[in-house]
Amino acid sequence: MNTKDNIIKLAKETIAIESKSIENLAHLIDSDFADAVELIYNSKGRVIITGIGKSAIIATKIVATLNSTGTPAVFMHAADAIHGDLGLILKDDVVICISKSGNTPEIKVLVPLIKNANNKMIAITGNKDSFLGKQADYILNAFVEKEACPNNLAPTTSTTAQLVMGDALAVCLLELRGFSSKDFAKYHPGGALGKKLYLRVHDLSSANQKPKVNLDTNVKQVIIEISEKMLGVTAVVDQDKIVGIITDGDLRRMLTKVDDFTKLTAKDIMSANPKCIAEEAMAVDAMDLMETYGISQLLVEHNGVYAGVVHLHDLIKEGII
Repeated sequence: MNTKDNIIKLAKETIAIESKSIENLAHLIDSDFADAVELIYNSKGRVIITGIGKSAIIATKIVATLNSTGTPAVFMHAADAIHGDLGLILKDDVVICISKSGNTPEIKVLVPLIKNANNKMIAITGNKDSFLGKQADYILNAFVEKEACPNNLAPTTSTTAQLVMGDALAVCLLELRGFSSKDFAKYHPGGALGKKLYLRVHDLSSANQKPKVNLDTNVKQVIIEISEKMLGVTAVVDQDKIVGIITDGDLRRMLTKVDDFTKLTAKDIMSANPKCIAEEAMAVDAMDLMETYGISQLLVEHNGVYAGVVHLHDLIKEGII
């Protein structure tokens, strides 16, 4: 077997091993999981998530997911906790300890300290009979048969299982809180994701020029309007109501059909009933319309009155596409 074939084979085996283990997690969800979700949901405090080694890295990701979906969470490294960081835990906080074995030295020192402070503790572990499993108030069983590592040593399948269990926890809490896309946008104002959730058509079209002509505007003036406003399009209006649109493509098609266009007006070459969008609509909706109809511009309306143009380039520039 050549090297490339061997790499592909090993990659597929890794994915197969991990996917089988993740599928098995569904059979491990029980009343402890539901009770843990309700505990966090009804808590007046935060969620403190701790772990050591690779489990600590998974803990930071779960913390990030919870924070971004409406559940305040803080990461506390298990080693640092027993050297001064225990003060991070407040009276009403719920603590989640993550450990595959549940028997690491740091966990064995940390767990009794948490219990002495009377904080409720949830374990995400692959060993229900471990020290951590026996001490926890609730267990989220993340058992896996084996690691994807050929030596069954490097945390691979086990950390993936921990991560999936954390995602399941976050999604359940998200649903209980009625966390909406508007809430999500509040926590994700930056980047393309945030913009998809809060950016409106008006935010884009208001920065553009506003090309428009009347029904009887001659073609020369139409060309000048499109060229000057640099959007490749102009609206055709009748008392500020949109009645048509003329694009660069319409002008090119006109030139292939007539030799003398000096007597033509906007009404003669426009496309009637153009695709429009309300200025209060989400920018992502404008993107969907453009993709659906294979167009690069949309005319924008406000209460039935022409309000401007939103261009495909606007969406690209803002990272919506």
